[in-house]
Amino acid sequence: MEKRIIARGLLAGALAGLAAFVFARIFAEPRIQDAIDYESGRHEAQEALDKAAGVAVAHEHDHELFSRTIQGNVGIGVGMIAFGLAMGALFAVAYAVCLGRVGNLRPRSLAVLLAGAGFMTLYLVPFFKYPANPPAIGHEETIGQRSAFYLIMVLASVLFMILAVVLGQRLKPRFGTWNATLLAAAAFVVVIGVLMALLPAFGELSSNVAEYGHHATETPLPLRDPQRNIVFPGFDADLLFEFRLYTVGAQLLLWTVIGLVFAPMAERLLGARPVRTEPAKAPAAA
Repeated sequence: MEKRIIARGLLAGALAGLAAFVFARIFAEPRIQDAIDYESGRHEAQEALDKAAGVAVAHEHDHELFSRTIQGNVGIGVGMIAFGLAMGALFAVAYAVCLGRVGNLRPRSLAVLLAGAGFMTLYLVPFFKYPANPPAIGHEETIGQRSAFYLIMVLASVLFMILAVVLGQRLKPRFGTWNATLLAAAAFVVVIGVLMALLPAFGELSSNVAEYGHHATETPLPLRDPQRNIVFPGFDADLLFEFRLYTVGAQLLLWTVIGLVFAPMAERLLGARPVRTEPAKAPAAA
C-alpha cells in the first residue's frame, strides 16, 4: 500500500512541478532577468567610479557554463519538476504516516489538509523570516549563514507543526476538536514567533564590506559619487515585491496541485469512507 501511495505522490509532484514551472517562466523569470540587468548595470557604474577615483579595477571575465536562455528555460524547468517530485514523495510519505492517526478524515480531505500544511511549514513560515531574494539582493559573504538559518527555520517549522498536531490530539478529549485545534494553532504561532525573534536578520554589513563603500542594507541603495550625487539608482522596490510575490505564487500553485491531484487518486485507492485506526484486539481468554 505504501508503495502505491508514494507512486501517486510522485505523479502529483511531477504535475505540480510542471505547473509551477509554467507559472515561474511567465511571471518570475522576467523579474529575475530584470534583477540581473540591474546588477550588471550597477557593477559597471561602480567600476566607472573606481576608475575616476584612481582605484585599480580588477576585470573579471566569468564565462557561464549555461546561457541565460538555457537557465531560464531548461534549467528552471528541470529544477522545478525535480523539486516537485521530491515534494510529492515527501508528501506521500507524510500522508502514509498520518493516515488513520489524525482523526476520522476521508482520504481526500486528509490530502488537501496535508498539502496546505506542507505549503505553510516548508515554505510560507520560513519565508516570513527569510524571504526569497532575486540577484543583486543580499551580500555574498552572508550566503552561507543565510542558507543555514533558513534551513533551521524550515526544520523548526516542520517540527513545531508536528508537535502542534500531537498537542491538538491530546487536547481534543478535554476541549473538543474546534477548541483543541485553536489552542494548538496558537501554540504553534507563539513558538515560531519566538524563534523568528531570536534568529538573526541580515540587514547589516560587516566592517570589511562597509570599508569598500558598498550598500549598507540587504537591498542596494542608490550608488553615489564623492559629491553625493546619485549615479545609479537603488534597487526597485516594486521589482523586489513582484519577485517575492511570484515565488510565493509558484509555491502555492505547486502545493495546490499536489493536494488536488493526489486527493482523488487517494480516494480511489483507499475508498471514500473515513480512515480509522483500528485498536489492537485483546487476546482471547483461555
